[in-house]
Amino acid sequence: MSLPEPTPLVCRIRDEIRSRGVLSFARYMEIALYDPEWGYYESGREIIGRRGDYLTSVSVGSVFGELLAHQIGHWLAGIPGEAAVIVEAGAHDGELAADILAGLRTWQRDRFSSLQYWILEPSARRVARQRERLAEFGSTVCWYEDWGAAGSRQVSGVILSNELLDAFPVHRFGWDRSRRVWFEWGIGWEDGEGLVWRRMAPGVDPGWVLQEAVLDVLPDGYVVESCPAATGWWRQAAGHLACGWLLTFDYGGESDVLFRPERTGGTLRAYAGHRCRDVELSAAGEQDLTAHVNFSRIREAGEAAGLQTEAYTSQEQFLMRIAGKTFEQPDRFPEWTAARRRQLQTLVHAEHWGRAFRVLVQRRVAGSMDAVGGRR
Repeated sequence: MSLPEPTPLVCRIRDEIRSRGVLSFARYMEIALYDPEWGYYESGREIIGRRGDYLTSVSVGSVFGELLAHQIGHWLAGIPGEAAVIVEAGAHDGELAADILAGLRTWQRDRFSSLQYWILEPSARRVARQRERLAEFGSTVCWYEDWGAAGSRQVSGVILSNELLDAFPVHRFGWDRSRRVWFEWGIGWEDGEGLVWRRMAPGVDPGWVLQEAVLDVLPDGYVVESCPAATGWWRQAAGHLACGWLLTFDYGGESDVLFRPERTGGTLRAYAGHRCRDVELSAAGEQDLTAHVNFSRIREAGEAAGLQTEAYTSQEQFLMRIAGKTFEQPDRFPEWTAARRRQLQTLVHAEHWGRAFRVLVQRRVAGSMDAVGGRR
């Protein structure tokens, strides 16, 4: 049976393999998700929501953003001076930004008038959608392509992301039990077969220091992912935070959770039509690709940059603590209607996002950086 005609994006990957040789999976994932013409996130189609491929906490309704606005307002009250900045990376269509800004404008007026909201967004197509959605907030919102485009500007306020780190390209490593070495899985091309998995020498250092007792029980071919891009992004964010909080929501765990012998195939998954499935290499650009975040690495990167870890917890615990504060300050939060309570239940329920999603909060106190961004 002949193979179907490869898509333009698969042809682009094939041509790069023919030019450069076997690609790391990280490079394949980068092209599949972010190619400016045919990448999954650049497709222009609806990928989030009931008509898309997956749901997020933002999809549930406005409560997620309203709760964050309440917490951010509390944090900003402790920022020296009047001006404060909120930075969101991975803002998708701007819905979370709209919910946060609307909440602050209505219930935290004392800080909103001098607030700046930065969005880090490399995609011109997504920026256009975000500008349309956030037009009512005028000059409060500004855009930067990435941290490099923000230059030396420092943030006194809050840097946040929701389901960003899991979308950074990952390297995949396999364990060769007989030789007791790690090797990297890459992507090659075979005429008559198409895109195929290929074993290659490590292109990046896995950087894992595992006890011999752990290595002894890992089965041959055991797979685990590494994401230096996510760690690097977190390190950059920490470097731009002069004073305030760095916050992320994502699914994953610490190293001891990710390195379990029974997790033989790693955590890499594809999503399409609200179904989780193994990665289909020929479906590049047609499926979301994601892997669990190693929060041990992320936390260590922030602490090495001088941040203090304030919390590493479940989404359930984090949001319920904020909800409890809103009950004590009913004049600073929308009424808890039946609809809002249902949204909260979905956000914190163990079978939805409550337990699977983790929250990491790190902080830099005022005066802990010198004028050029180094630690004292």
